[in-house]
Amino acid sequence: MKKIHPESAMMTHGYDPASARGSIKTPIYQTSTFVFETAEDGKAFFEISQGKRAPNADGQNGLIYSRLNNPNLEIVEARLCLWDGAEAAAVFESGIGAISTVMMEFLKPGDLVIHTAPLYGGTDLLLHHIFPKWGIKSIAVKPGMSLEQMIDTVEQSGMAAQVAMVYIETPSNPTTDIFDLEQLAALAHHFSSVDKQVISCADNTYMGPLWQQPIAHGIDIVMYSATKYIGGHSDVIAGAVLGKSAHIARIKKLRTALGNMAGPHTAWLLARSLETLKVRMDRQQTTAQIVAEFLSNHPVVEEVRYLGLLPKGSADRAIFEKQCSSPGAMLAFEVNGGEPEAFAFLNNLELIKLAVSLGSTESLAEHPRTMTHSNVDPAHLEEMKIGHNLIRLSIGLEHPDDLIRDLSQALKAVKTGGVVAVQEP
Repeated sequence: MKKIHPESAMMTHGYDPASARGSIKTPIYQTSTFVFETAEDGKAFFEISQGKRAPNADGQNGLIYSRLNNPNLEIVEARLCLWDGAEAAAVFESGIGAISTVMMEFLKPGDLVIHTAPLYGGTDLLLHHIFPKWGIKSIAVKPGMSLEQMIDTVEQSGMAAQVAMVYIETPSNPTTDIFDLEQLAALAHHFSSVDKQVISCADNTYMGPLWQQPIAHGIDIVMYSATKYIGGHSDVIAGAVLGKSAHIARIKKLRTALGNMAGPHTAWLLARSLETLKVRMDRQQTTAQIVAEFLSNHPVVEEVRYLGLLPKGSADRAIFEKQCSSPGAMLAFEVNGGEPEAFAFLNNLELIKLAVSLGSTESLAEHPRTMTHSNVDPAHLEEMKIGHNLIRLSIGLEHPDDLIRDLSQALKAVKTGGVVAVQEP
């Protein structure tokens, strides 16, 4: 068969109905262990899993135990590779499980992580509160910095020789600041040497895997909270890591030791969701643009942060057009006032749900300062412009007219300072 589009391959890739008595959909392989036909097979499968023997040419490396591999896990990992153009993938029981496993595999005491800022709150917790206990330090680079400025920032720290990883979030959560992936790949290359490769990693949760493919821009490892767009239905917690086979083999070995792989039912749910990923994300993006334009013209909204509103001719717009195929479905905006006004808005939403997640079929709103980023140092929050009046929106599959109607009536509470007495028809 000729090469087909990823959205078409999602229906069949990695699965042969003949292997499951003709079932059109993949069964759930709800088993802890697998039977070997011979003792020789068991020996060979273990040697392959431990890297003592090269994998089979046909890719069938044998099933051992669901902590190591499982048909559902293998199918969803194969399908995830299609969008990102990755050689291999590893799926985890959570996004933060994926992130922490990657960091544990490629970092050691004394290492330095260069990271973009701001970061997702869970990643910020790892880098600023957990890993420092193990002697792993971090330094931030900010939006708008040139490659030369980034290099100078690291060299001025006196820790340039300790750089082991460049960690990227673009667009950033929740401010949607954009970073140049190729520039950050070059930053990792600058601090690499013949004896040491500095690994570049990108958390692509906000944009992917449909709207941005970091591997195509020189990034080594791509990570996702698969709970978000990939899962897309608020009914599963999962994470994913993609990249070169050699890197993923190391990550899977540690995953086996830690036991934080996704189970068969989680993997089955992700494979189900991948079948509708493109139609969901296309619709979400279209609606997000409409919502962003509405908010940008509302009298009680101070600023809307959305990639689809980046000024033409700006540096950020140029980066966006180079590495993104869409502005996505995540936006943030500031209301007039502070926390009381932001809470008044959130408390008066009816259709949009007040909850912390993103990328699902339903639209969600939250207050980053006191919710997803509440563990971030207050000085960093101020520096990154995560203010008391900032609200984050994840746009779902509802009709845009209904979302705008809900936003409009909730924004009335910002003006009145309380409950909306009369709702719009």
